[in-house]
Amino acid sequence: MADGYFVVVPARFGSERLPGKPLIDLGGVPMVVRVAQRARLAQAEVVVATDHPDIFAAARDHGLDAEMTSPEHLSGSDRVMEVAARRDWPKDAVVVNVQGDEPLIPPAVIRQVSRALHDDPGTGAVTLCEPVHDPTRAADPNVVKVVRRADGCALYFSRAAVPHVRDAAGEPAPWLRHIGLYGYRLRVLRQFVSLSPSSLERLERLEQLRLLENGVALKVLTACESVPEGVDTDADVARVRELLARE
Repeated sequence: MADGYFVVVPARFGSERLPGKPLIDLGGVPMVVRVAQRARLAQAEVVVATDHPDIFAAARDHGLDAEMTSPEHLSGSDRVMEVAARRDWPKDAVVVNVQGDEPLIPPAVIRQVSRALHDDPGTGAVTLCEPVHDPTRAADPNVVKVVRRADGCALYFSRAAVPHVRDAAGEPAPWLRHIGLYGYRLRVLRQFVSLSPSSLERLERLEQLRLLENGVALKVLTACESVPEGVDTDADVARVRELLARE
């Protein structure tokens, strides 16, 4: 299909704050399964990529495609690339990395990222953002901010409140929250994972800075729907369970 694309959901067992996070029960369904099910609604071919047999089994038990990948990977991007290489996807295939801790991700934004790559052959990598109006949230290091160039590509990502507002009385809030959803042409993803971790990446602990430090353009679109934040803490688990119970 001319508009076909792949979604890979990387799911690592050893989360620092929530070990076994992909298997957390959310309304009777493991979190990673909920993520993959939402990705399927975006009309993609979906693969769960994991380093743990229990996550692999949970995906398969729910009728999902899954791959066991190396436990040595340092990032989800490496895990996505292993799946793509193993399956011999073409170099210009569109591959979307949907993180395994985003159980509420709207299918429409996954589709938005894939469409951006299909519609513009000159674009190699795409991610998303949405406005942040609350200065307290902008200052939160767990809320990653992005600054865009005039052409819509990323200028910088930071855990700090960038841009710094020195004197902006009457100006609208300038901050943009980065949404950690990435779409790649496979050749760009291959280039990305071949690069060594960069200095800014290590300082901020944001792997997307590796692309910018190496001159690789990353298009940043405003999300077509609001994207709830993912699951990193016990409080996030409770929030998601409450939201799912209302559905």
